[in-house]
Amino acid sequence: MKSLILFLLSFFCIAFNPSVAQEVSAEGPFEQLIIRGVTLINGNGAPPIGPVDVVVEQNIITQVRVVGYPGVEINDKRRPELQIGGKEIDAHGMYLLPGFIDMHGHIGGTSQGADWDYVFKLWLAHGVTTVREPSGRSRSWTLDLKKKSENNEIIAPRIIQYTGFGAGSKTPIVTEEDARNWVRENAKSGSDGIKFFGAAPEIMEAALAENNKLGLGSACHHAQMSVARWNVLHSARAGLTSMEHWYGLPEALFEDRTVQDYPLDYNYQNEQHRFEQAGKLWEQAAKPYSDHWNRVMEELLALDFTLDPTFNIYEASRDLQRARRAEWHEEYTLPSLWRFYQPSKISHGSYWHFWGTEQEISWKKNYNLWMTFVNEYKNRGGRVTTGSDSGFIFQLYGFAYVRELELLREAGFHPLEVIRSATLNGAEALKMDDQIGSIEVGKLADMVLVDSNPLENLKVLYGTGAIKLTEDNEVVRVGGVQYTISNGVIYNSKVLLKEVKDMVDRAKEVEGFELTQPGIINE
Repeated sequence: MKSLILFLLSFFCIAFNPSVAQEVSAEGPFEQLIIRGVTLINGNGAPPIGPVDVVVEQNIITQVRVVGYPGVEINDKRRPELQIGGKEIDAHGMYLLPGFIDMHGHIGGTSQGADWDYVFKLWLAHGVTTVREPSGRSRSWTLDLKKKSENNEIIAPRIIQYTGFGAGSKTPIVTEEDARNWVRENAKSGSDGIKFFGAAPEIMEAALAENNKLGLGSACHHAQMSVARWNVLHSARAGLTSMEHWYGLPEALFEDRTVQDYPLDYNYQNEQHRFEQAGKLWEQAAKPYSDHWNRVMEELLALDFTLDPTFNIYEASRDLQRARRAEWHEEYTLPSLWRFYQPSKISHGSYWHFWGTEQEISWKKNYNLWMTFVNEYKNRGGRVTTGSDSGFIFQLYGFAYVRELELLREAGFHPLEVIRSATLNGAEALKMDDQIGSIEVGKLADMVLVDSNPLENLKVLYGTGAIKLTEDNEVVRVGGVQYTISNGVIYNSKVLLKEVKDMVDRAKEVEGFELTQPGIINE
């Protein structure tokens, strides 16, 4: 039945888009799948190995067999046998990685005009096979998509749904019992966890205790409206499993103050105020490797706390022009999403009222201190995951995830540590490392195939590929994920990107839209 559903999805895609009739975006599931002759980059920190044949049966990895040596012809007698009705992929010269896990992925928004099919195809086209949505349009909306994804009724990654704390409550949560009741109701609904933004300490403690008793996950964006009374250390002590972004961490590192040095005309609803002052926050914290800095880190490590930094979502703060001129916007960013990004006093994250050199310099310093903490946390054995928070601040789904990998590399991670952050670390944080996160016998077959080595250049993971000059002095594009395998289905990443481009082209045609830079009006 699942195979029939995916066949029909592909058929209708071809029917309405004859240009991709030679290739479909999705095939499978198959009774057996063998990936032949590939170089394996696993998510456990091990160096590459190959050639190997990887055998999948009923969406479970059953063999990872070394079949030879680099530069030596493979002896076919050593290779696993393809069963009747099975599917094989000739992956000689290619690289195989575990499916990527986006620990902070919002599934589009009505304000952005980005619907789930657009978002899901961009994620899958970049190798993202599991997404934790830390709150979204509604719990029921996301849970419905999750069920359809599990049944292969739609083209989608695996979805882990977290509800924003208090969402859907008929009355405000003002007592500890209110908090516990809401947490119980959220668990009963089938949710996987809770996304907190902060609340009164007694409310946070009650909600986290109940949530942990029920075995659900938790994340927190420690918003400035509550962080003076409840920072990252308070959350970790109360049992929070992961923090989002970095809010609440500098506050835990304060030595000579309890609140950041807000200008006296500051207004949180003015997002230029909010983000401009956030760029000065890390300089107000304890210095790297100082006693207090070390004490905070060691306590978080002892509590097995997870950092999900989402470096990329703030990158426009330190280099606005780079973020808004990213080459993928022209072909893959919807007109509605592009408009959402433009300077605005209403759209969240569009805080470009008058953003300039002084703000960017502050944010460059901010990044240096932030990255120092995250890298050292990793070096001391702490868990750091990969999240994108796309759909805001010029960051596009899928493409932003790869940018997050590059920024982890900038922070000091070895490329193998970057891949581990994107795979096994995320699986551990979700308590799913027995199922996903590395390519091992007995695990689900979440996998990514790319024709170039991402350890040498992470840019080959972008859908637009990496620029290279050949020996014949020809400029070419290499890379781009070839196939993403999720829930037994083989997704052709190139075709998925073509389908996204077609969506964008149709929207532009309907609106007569031409993408221009801010302050330049379409003729």
